[in-house]
Amino acid sequence: MNLHIITTGGTIDKIYFDAKSDYQVGEPVIGELLDSMGAGFPYTVESAMRKDSLDLTEEDRMLIRRSVERCAERKVLVTHGTDGMVRTGQALKDIPGKTIVLTGALQPAAFKGSDAIFNIGCAIGALQAAVPGVYIAMNGRLFEIDNVRKNLEKNRFEPTAPE
Repeated sequence: MNLHIITTGGTIDKIYFDAKSDYQVGEPVIGELLDSMGAGFPYTVESAMRKDSLDLTEEDRMLIRRSVERCAERKVLVTHGTDGMVRTGQALKDIPGKTIVLTGALQPAAFKGSDAIFNIGCAIGALQAAVPGVYIAMNGRLFEIDNVRKNLEKNRFEPTAPE
């Protein structure tokens, strides 16, 4: 598998500076995480932007889309903030011949107990097994983009239709 990773920011890359929750979206962490875990496949990392997903615009989503369309790899992982992840996934839906998985974290990768590594691992496994299309890998599950929502009350992703 040759994997292209597009980072957009979001909680996974957030760096907090004080107890009052002052933060900024830092450098992408995924390359460092994959290297430390001994990833056994070639990958490239492209930083499309460093934004909280609540701040993404439709122009930002089109930039992400162009990045996916332009890359030569057929397997694409997009790290993304969880609040805007479904909307961005919808913007990527009709790109032919690519398996695209969006993932992120509910806590920054730098935090002990973060779900970042778990979600990235699930996303990479899904990229190797799923047919072309757009998916979200969160909370140990893989969701097709047309059957997923973020449940804000439970702070997790779930299907929109019964399975």
